Amino acid sequence: MNYLGITQAELEHAGGYWTAREISQQPAVWADIGRRMSGERGALRAYLEPLLRRPNMRIVLTGAGSSAFVGECLASAMTRKGHQVQAVSTTDLVGSPDSWLDPAAPLLLVSFARSGNSPESVAAVTLAEQAVSDCHHLIVTCNQEGALYRRGATGPNAHVVLLPEETNDRGFAMTSSFSGMLLTAALGFDLLPDEAVAALVAWAAHILQAATPLAASLAGSGFERVVYLGSNECKGLAREAALKMLELSDGRVVTLSETPLGFRHGPKTIVNGKTLVVMFLGNDAYTQRYELDVLKELRADGVAARVVTLGTGAPAQHADHISLPGATAASSLGLCLPYVVFAQTLAFLQSMVLKLTPDLPNQQGVVNRVVPGFTIYPWRPQR
Repeated sequence: MNYLGITQAELEHAGGYWTAREISQQPAVWADIGRRMSGERGALRAYLEPLLRRPNMRIVLTGAGSSAFVGECLASAMTRKGHQVQAVSTTDLVGSPDSWLDPAAPLLLVSFARSGNSPESVAAVTLAEQAVSDCHHLIVTCNQEGALYRRGATGPNAHVVLLPEETNDRGFAMTSSFSGMLLTAALGFDLLPDEAVAALVAWAAHILQAATPLAASLAGSGFERVVYLGSNECKGLAREAALKMLELSDGRVVTLSETPLGFRHGPKTIVNGKTLVVMFLGNDAYTQRYELDVLKELRADGVAARVVTLGTGAPAQHADHISLPGATAASSLGLCLPYVVFAQTLAFLQSMVLKLTPDLPNQQGVVNRVVPGFTIYPWRPQR
């Protein structure tokens, strides 16, 4: 078996088998999720629709780390659909509940979690119930044995969506769990139609086949800094991409994420001759005009070592552009899914070039796949 151009034997020897497999399995996993969501849609809609019809219903999308970035990708699309929504990480919510929990407004807390065993995951649910009397939960998780799944399956005012077992990544970095939860929520909130899944699967397969050689070339180029730029839904994707590179390089590659417009306001200082810039182009025609202006500026500056774009067209027919065939009508949210496959592949191959063990890249052992237990302090609402 071969994953990302590397044999299974080589991957096992290098300690990267599970991460490579979990990146590569995503087209098949997404197809499975599409089938599952078609079957589960009736129960999910019966739970969600009465809540979403309420004009004052507040939706908070939450999770920690990569799971939080799932919510950040979704928030723009949900806002444009008319929902009152915020993406708030569990780490923010647990650290300062009064800043995020309004007892006067009904709440739908949407919790994303790979394992569902992070201390903040369960604490966020507990704090929301403590602060808001009219509180409801949608839990999207990859682990049937997790504390969050058990809490949602037995608690009142809750609905749980369990992803396929394959999404409960065994590698350190979240890969198929991230994309699986993003796709599940996008289908569940009708942000993507069911028929979009087949195209997403095809685009991810295209990325794995056509863009892996470019990712391998970039990983071997000796970059010391990687910048990811994205607007709207792709802003959350840029944060996830930066985290993947930081995790899988064990911090040896400095990463930054920003919006293209925000990048000019100081963060652009990071660019030097050892910097790779990756821009995720959305499909919003108005926003893309700004994105292309920043892209033109970066290439005209001639400071960054490479500037790579992902999109649905071919800006200036540039060689450092990865194009998704037939995706000109895709939503920016949909584009996040194949785009993240490239970001994961690049980070994985960078880890291999650095001779790390991608399945457990942190050599000091101070960062864990699941954050270990720590003290959750008692809290009383202040309003």
